[in-house]
Amino acid sequence: MPESYTEPSTSPPLLIRAAQCPDGEPLGALSRAAWSPLHSVQPRPTPPYEPFFDERHQPSDYLVAETDGQVVGFIRLVSATSLACNRHVRQIQGLEVAEAARGRGVARALLRAACEHARRQGATRITLRVLGHNAPARALYEAEGFAVEGVLPGEFLLEGEYVDDVLMGRALTA
Repeated sequence: MPESYTEPSTSPPLLIRAAQCPDGEPLGALSRAAWSPLHSVQPRPTPPYEPFFDERHQPSDYLVAETDGQVVGFIRLVSATSLACNRHVRQIQGLEVAEAARGRGVARALLRAACEHARRQGATRITLRVLGHNAPARALYEAEGFAVEGVLPGEFLLEGEYVDDVLMGRALTA
């Protein structure tokens, strides 16, 4: 990932950049505000809040979107596993956009930046998991070239309803 990338087609311009340690607090606040059973299998966060960055969630795993100096979204991109034979695969493990910034192409820009970042890391594939009932996210992923590669039916019990876990992926080759 270059130091930063500005998406000129958005108004105000959208900056996608690598996360830094001081982003932890605004990213944590964004994540708590954006929490929804539509995309989270974790319970609603309650105080005291854990730090956003920890041993398993490093700033280097995240790309951040900001407009006018305000953090408006993030995407987490990590190695799918620690196995050498799987080194060519990256996995998206979180994509969130602030409510006020939705509908402005922020998620799409983050997704495209993550794919480009993964390519630069030598990845040839990118995967993700999305809850079956999250139609907006599934539509975005499909529009960006991701295909359903598997479904775990009724994998999660969320608010009294069984929800599928949908596995999606795409090639990163040109």
